[in-house]
Amino acid sequence: MFSDFAFKIFEESIEKYHQKDDVSQEFNNPYPKEDISHLLYRKNWIDTVQWHYEDIIRDPNIEPLAALKLKRQIDASNQDRTDLVEFIDSYFLNKYQLVEKRTDATINTESPAWAIDRLSILALKIYHMQEEVNRTDASQDHIQKCQNKLNVLLEQKKDLCSAIDQLLEDIESGKKYMKVYKQMKMYNDNELNPVLRKAP
Repeated sequence: MFSDFAFKIFEESIEKYHQKDDVSQEFNNPYPKEDISHLLYRKNWIDTVQWHYEDIIRDPNIEPLAALKLKRQIDASNQDRTDLVEFIDSYFLNKYQLVEKRTDATINTESPAWAIDRLSILALKIYHMQEEVNRTDASQDHIQKCQNKLNVLLEQKKDLCSAIDQLLEDIESGKKYMKVYKQMKMYNDNELNPVLRKAP
């Protein structure tokens, strides 16, 4: 199933990141560029780095200039994330371009890649919640609460994987069809953001 395949790559990316656990570490994608694995690994790496950006920026003692620099990095990361989702959707559009739609075919509320985006984030939640469960310096109450949350996350993973695989199966059989809209984010565009447009 595609969801299991993707989740294993997400886990690989997360494990690799945490070997150094440094947002500034060099990124090396082990998969060839023409392979969907390359996009999935890159997608999760972006999510993993941004997860830790979000931790760092919440430091109450962070210097204002450092926080501003980090906010810019988070903005850039968000744009990269959106771009990767669109690249992954392009992969599916190309893969299923010759599928003949049934006359009663319906469209899904989200594209396959945006569902996979949620799976990538879920992989990070599971990893870090498992870390909390494994802590030896936390109270039993904390560990139990985290175990309860982890159980919910694992159930969510099962449901989301099932939904992703069902969606892809429906697209492949013509029961559903893909229609992808570009995000058209306005705040990064010099012509569409009035603040950037007025900047010297």
